[in-house]
Amino acid sequence: MTRYIEGFRKMDAASHFRTTLAEQGRQLAEQGRSIHLMEVCGSHTMAIARFGIRDFLPAAISLVSGPGCPVCVTDPGYIDAAITLAGQGKIIATFGDMLRVPGSRTSLAEARAAGGRVEVCYSPLTAIELARNHPETEVVFLAVGFETTIAPVVAMLDAVIRQAIDNVSLLTAFKRVPPALSALIADPEIQIDGLLCPAHVSAIIGADAYRPYAEQYGVACVVAGFEPLDILYGLQGLTQQLLENRPHVDNQYGRVVKAEGNRQAQRLMEHYLLPADASWRGLGTIPASGLVLRPEFARFDAVHRHGILPTPGRINPRCQCGEVLKGKIRPAQCPLFGVACHPDKPLGPCMVSSEGSCAADFKYARGGA
Repeated sequence: MTRYIEGFRKMDAASHFRTTLAEQGRQLAEQGRSIHLMEVCGSHTMAIARFGIRDFLPAAISLVSGPGCPVCVTDPGYIDAAITLAGQGKIIATFGDMLRVPGSRTSLAEARAAGGRVEVCYSPLTAIELARNHPETEVVFLAVGFETTIAPVVAMLDAVIRQAIDNVSLLTAFKRVPPALSALIADPEIQIDGLLCPAHVSAIIGADAYRPYAEQYGVACVVAGFEPLDILYGLQGLTQQLLENRPHVDNQYGRVVKAEGNRQAQRLMEHYLLPADASWRGLGTIPASGLVLRPEFARFDAVHRHGILPTPGRINPRCQCGEVLKGKIRPAQCPLFGVACHPDKPLGPCMVSSEGSCAADFKYARGGA
């Protein structure tokens, strides 16, 4: 009985938010205004598509996806470098999302089929297990991710150093979310009135990290959870801030996210890593938007240890993932979407990753498998 009561409560709450958003949309329309909101988290993107949240937003409220998928913003040249290392006999340890992402010519999945040692990890600690089981072989962990993933990867490196394991290195493609948001907000071709801020990243960097966007750029910010009601509550909060012309940071996910973030994780990252310029698919090179190993830990950097230098690589000229990642177009507006590009044969990373905008729209908006 309790389960059914909770279900009815959620239905009532969803109906309330839908009614409120409809009323807010009416007020915006009366003022001759329309607003553009961006979600900046792949998990939000998936939930929004799964529950059809865009379908019942009023016309005055537009919701687009941003660069919330670290796999999607990684250059194909990084994949090329990993494939080269696999061809040299290294064990490549990677999260599963990277396996089918196209490089300039091929993918890690194809490299594995050709005999390369590519191991899928569910945790960075798997790299330690692989290194112990194969002490004669170098293990290269593909360190791709935003702040949420960076912290556990660095914790793994800390364990490697403490346990004196000498056959593990990182091929880093770490990305920091705040500099990318600053670049998007500063782009005159992109209109962002409000940000549905990424919950997992916010748990590390803290809600206060978004204050400059509200205070300096007048962008409304809400940190929200992943449940449909969390997202609806977040969208209502963003719209209300904009109706009142009072942009600020509203942390609606206080059960997980603190204003200051996770200080322990921040200290660990600062100990091992330094900010560096980084290349983002679609956004170009953004100053100080990446993190690299400090010089004193260069022996654990695959670039230094193995003499491999990732390049931007070659992006399929027909792929419009870059425009999708900037929120300039929706996935279905790409002429390749669902035709030449689909999950069985992806042309770009947004169709591969479990957090990619194209994958989300194909799976839920089109009813794809």
